[in-house]
Amino acid sequence: MPPPEPAEPADPADPGHPALARRIGLGGAIGIGLASMIGAGAFFVWAPAAAAAGEWLLAALVIAGLVATLNAFSSAQLAMAHPTSGGAYAFGRRYVGPWTGFTAGWLFVTGKTASAAAIAAVASTYLDGALGLDDTATRALAAVLIVVFAALNMAGVRTTARVAIAIVSVVLAGLAAWFAVTALTGAPGFGGIDSPIVGAVSVAESPGVAESPGGAPPPAPEPTLTGVAQAAALLFFAFAGYARMATLGEEVREPRRTLPRAILLALGVVLALYAALAVVLVDRLGVDALAVSDSPLADAIDPAWAIGIAALAGLACLGSLAGILAGLSRTSLAMARERDLPGPLARISSRTRAPIVAEAAIAVVAIAVVLLLEPAQLVASSSAAVLLYYAVAHLSALRQPADERWQPRAVAIAGLVGCVALVAALPLTSLAGTAVLLAVGLGLRALAVRR
Repeated sequence: MPPPEPAEPADPADPGHPALARRIGLGGAIGIGLASMIGAGAFFVWAPAAAAAGEWLLAALVIAGLVATLNAFSSAQLAMAHPTSGGAYAFGRRYVGPWTGFTAGWLFVTGKTASAAAIAAVASTYLDGALGLDDTATRALAAVLIVVFAALNMAGVRTTARVAIAIVSVVLAGLAAWFAVTALTGAPGFGGIDSPIVGAVSVAESPGVAESPGGAPPPAPEPTLTGVAQAAALLFFAFAGYARMATLGEEVREPRRTLPRAILLALGVVLALYAALAVVLVDRLGVDALAVSDSPLADAIDPAWAIGIAALAGLACLGSLAGILAGLSRTSLAMARERDLPGPLARISSRTRAPIVAEAAIAVVAIAVVLLLEPAQLVASSSAAVLLYYAVAHLSALRQPADERWQPRAVAIAGLVGCVALVAALPLTSLAGTAVLLAVGLGLRALAVRR
């Protein structure tokens, strides 16, 4: 007989209303983390990263993986001591101060909402290849996907975990088949899936990579330190999904044991996967061809596999979408509890124990972005936001008391320096967009505090 689940605590925002329930174990937490990371990184980052770093692409991947690992260790230490919803928002608020916590939460909510819209748009574009939709129908499909996965998240965290595990299992099986095909066949001629929106996302995310007159990124340049730093800043976001587990900390069973294991195990799997992908892609395509590829995994094998790769990439996007929406709703919930966002966002369903109001609100904003704006162009502005979010996590880890730390302070110091360095490598347009978003948020909070 499994041990009974702990009694449901009261919601801090409404003592008469139920709070989130601890309903997922180690497997579910790892599944959510893997789905979030693999969807964002396995299929889309290689071309712009190669265009920025050239022959030093693998060095850029090592730098990105190192920064991600440092972030994971700080996140694990913080989650063990403070296993609640909100991730770096909750950590920053507790260990540094309300304004620092708000900065992390606001950057996460605004930046990742744009990312959710962009990922839904990419997924719908892959489906467009099979359905032959026009631009309006493709945007409508992206909106429908957001609605579907927000509704699944509203059904409870167990549903989110089951969907994530199912998706990531299929994606990993598909990638295993891809590795087998590349091992058994020769490199084909270049030219796979034509995915304009993926190219647009790549250009928007990759600082210093401009479109050529033909619409594709230019060939890989001579490697420079600036290019490597820019590529590392891009590749970092392929690892960022492990933060989803920290934002769901209030819903994990035995969090002080489960969260650090889930974070580090999921990141370890993804580090190994991305290293293998990078080596195989560079070997089969070469850096110059990789830098101009709309779909590197499809271009690395026979064109007959292109549709299958497109379907796999679209499915991976949906896993990432589910994780991002779940993380956004929990961060919004935590901020609403502290009145940093409107109070109704803290409402939790008594039946599913999910933050249904926050989930719905995030979905509405993401749908508005995907229908009215160009999500691909918003991803660049979200890049600095997410790195600064992790910087707040490191700053929080540095402020933890000695009895809560199980690793040297040097880990958090190195991680903080790494995040700041990668932010500095981003283009001015990305930094300007983030500065505007942050100024708006801080201004709104200042007005609320005065009242």
